[in-house]
Amino acid sequence: MMRERLSTIFARTVLTVLAFGAFASANAQCAMCRAVAEESMYDDSYGFAMGLNAGIILLMLIPYILLSALFFIFFRKQIFGFFRSFNEIH
Repeated sequence: MMRERLSTIFARTVLTVLAFGAFASANAQCAMCRAVAEESMYDDSYGFAMGLNAGIILLMLIPYILLSALFFIFFRKQIFGFFRSFNEIH
């Protein structure tokens, strides 16, 4: 019992440290991208900035798509049940 609790605490601690480490590197990358984008604006190379903007939007879409798919997988019975009851009413 005690061993299981210690392993759970250890696992949570490791995951927390890894999560904070990922955020630290993400902030550094964000600052680098911003610096390159600002520098490219002065060089009149808007193509690079537009490509960088499209890449950021693409990276933002992936988590939303994954979360939507997981939501649908876990709640599909309730969703289909709602539509069936809605069709019975109308």
